[in-house]
Amino acid sequence: MRFLKIQQLWLLIIMQFLFLMNGSAQYKSYKLTAERDTINAITNSGLKQGKWVIHIDEVRGEPGYEEEGLFNKDKKEGPWRLYNLTGDLIGVENYRLGGKDGIQQYYTYLGDLVREESWRAYNPDAPYDTIPIYGVGSNEIIDFKIVKAEQYSVKHGDWKYFEPGSGRMIKTEKYDRGLLIVPGAVTAPVTATVTDKAKKPDKTPEMLEWEKKNKGKKKALRDGRTVE
Repeated sequence: MRFLKIQQLWLLIIMQFLFLMNGSAQYKSYKLTAERDTINAITNSGLKQGKWVIHIDEVRGEPGYEEEGLFNKDKKEGPWRLYNLTGDLIGVENYRLGGKDGIQQYYTYLGDLVREESWRAYNPDAPYDTIPIYGVGSNEIIDFKIVKAEQYSVKHGDWKYFEPGSGRMIKTEKYDRGLLIVPGAVTAPVTATVTDKAKKPDKTPEMLEWEKKNKGKKKALRDGRTVE
C-alpha cells in the first residue's frame, strides 16, 4: 500500500513537470499564481495571450490600480475588471479586438456607480464605417459617408453620470460614433474621408435604405431647395 502511494506521488510530480514543460514550449515567458495558474503569458511570437493581471503605479497624483482580464493575440478581449490598490472593484470594462466596446461601468471604492460609458470598437482588419451626415441647424440625417476609421474605438451611445450614494442620475450625453449629439445645436459634419479610393467598399444596407426612402429628395436636402 505504501509503495502504491509513492508511485501515485511520483506520477503526480511527473504530470506537473510535463505540464510546465508544455507551457514553456508554448510561451516565451509567463508567471504562475499561488494556485499554479498561468498568467501574463507571452507567446513565442511575442504576443500577449490568456489571463493577465496588470499593475499600474500611481503617476503624478493619479491613483494606481490593477486590471485583470484576457488577451487574445495581443488584444484585450471580453470583460476586464479594475481594482484600486486596496482591492476594491472600481470598474468593469468590455473589449472587442483590443478596443472598448459596449458598456463600461466605473464605481467608487464603496461600490457606488458613478459613470456608465458606451463605446464602439472598430475591426482593425476592416477599418471602414458608415458615418451619418447631419444637416446644419438640426440633428436630422441628410446623407451617409463611408469613412476610414483611424481609432480602435470611439464613444458611441448613451453616457450616464450618477450621484454617489443616492444613485441619482445627474447628467446624460449621447454620442454617435465619436460625435457628441446636442439636441437643437448646430452639428458639424464628419470630416474624415476615405484615403484609398481603390479599396473603397460597396454601399452598406444602411445607406441603400436611406437612399431608397429619400429618392428624388437628396439634391433638395443638400442645397436647401424645397421639394415640390
